[in-house]
Amino acid sequence: MAIITISRELAALGDETANELAKILNYHLVDKQNLEERIKSYGVAGRKLEKYDERKPSFWASLSQDRDAYLHHLKTAIFTEAAEGNCIFIGRGARAVLWDVPGVLSVFLVAPREIRYERVKSYFHCDDKRARQIIEQSDHDRQGFHRFFFDLDWKDPGNYHLTLNTGHLHPAISAGLIRDLLTHAVTGEQEAQNSLRLQELLLAQRIIHHIQYEKEIPVHFLEAAVSGKTVSLYGVVNSQALVEAAVSAARELNSGGTIQSEIQVVQEYSIMP
Repeated sequence: MAIITISRELAALGDETANELAKILNYHLVDKQNLEERIKSYGVAGRKLEKYDERKPSFWASLSQDRDAYLHHLKTAIFTEAAEGNCIFIGRGARAVLWDVPGVLSVFLVAPREIRYERVKSYFHCDDKRARQIIEQSDHDRQGFHRFFFDLDWKDPGNYHLTLNTGHLHPAISAGLIRDLLTHAVTGEQEAQNSLRLQELLLAQRIIHHIQYEKEIPVHFLEAAVSGKTVSLYGVVNSQALVEAAVSAARELNSGGTIQSEIQVVQEYSIMP
């Protein structure tokens, strides 16, 4: 199974191209609504989504545990959708989340600024000044979102397999170019590896969720890495007892496997709630 991620500037015909591509490939399109519905099903309130969705959080929001919860649930939602196979993600940082998964083709859509202005003016029925404000705010938010959560330069073409200028390309033409690249860039071997890697990533997310949200063990900056039957845990706690509790909880979901702890013990460590 193959996965395509589409990142886009505002008014670069990202949604239109993604819809055309989904039609010609018969792939499932995963957009903002799909991911929001899945994240909300995990118990995340809509106001928290609005605080972080494709934007850099404010200073206080960036210190909040809500930030870590949002990223955890966003990753879980993306991995879950991707595991169903043959899908196209539009935005939401999917390219960054899936960066090390085989069989993923990443695309970035851009357009000349003047063309973007005209498209925004037509869509929002606004003047030149308002169109510039909308585009500048959108670019600022998306750049901040990717830099803050993933340390990624959103506009760097080196972060994508393909960058397309849609200034004078119809979405159907762009979709056809992406389809052609997909047939050459993603091999059968990569597609087979794709499924295995996504299962490892999903297990890592389930372990994090089990430790933090079900067992409520306070491991700060908790991460889990799964390779085969080995799970490695990373994070910070203020006692050895919490390390042992986290390892025990992880073992419940990795029966018969190995748990390696790289969790650091730092006395009197705390974080803003």
